[in-house]
Amino acid sequence: MITVVVADDHHLVRQGVCTLLAKYSQVQIVGEAADGEAALTLVQQLAPKVAILDIAMPRLDGIQTTQRICAAGSSTQVVILSMHDRPQIARRALRAGAKGYVLKHATHEELWLAIEAASQGEVYLSPRISRGVLDTLWSLEEKLGTEHTGELLSPREKEVLQLLAEGHTNNGIAHALHISPKTVEKHRAQIMQKLGVASLAELVRKALQEGLIFSETG
Repeated sequence: MITVVVADDHHLVRQGVCTLLAKYSQVQIVGEAADGEAALTLVQQLAPKVAILDIAMPRLDGIQTTQRICAAGSSTQVVILSMHDRPQIARRALRAGAKGYVLKHATHEELWLAIEAASQGEVYLSPRISRGVLDTLWSLEEKLGTEHTGELLSPREKEVLQLLAEGHTNNGIAHALHISPKTVEKHRAQIMQKLGVASLAELVRKALQEGLIFSETG
């Protein structure tokens, strides 16, 4: 039996995934979460074989949640389920430790294949993005070991960046992350310097282009 936790901030999507997976006798849904923090807690408590994570979630996005699951040494394998079909985002998910990346318009058979592969420690990518990932895997940037834009930012800076993009104030971010507004402002300045931007609008635009943050449609 493959135990599964499903995390998506849209209830209807989450319910739909659970309904689709109910077709498979080999799968048992043991928990559902509406954000990354809740998903992380469920993984820690239930130790499912697979966690299916939306990529655009509040508090922690799917990639940040994947990083924390892997950093904790969990045996749970992650499958990312997303609307984003850009290869660079799929590569970020794989670097974070995900074993699968499936597009939301895929068939339930494809999701099952990803779950089955992940449960065995293997990797599965939606065919629509797998070619793009492979085509750029040995790009000059990676051969030279050049640091990717996303890798310039610390995990905390990525959290601040996501909340900024969602329209939160410095005080709101400070409250959400349990840090001071002054620390938020420091992170904000460092992020803008690292990404080479001068305004919040430019910061959000570049972050979306680079796949550092994710819109609610993801």
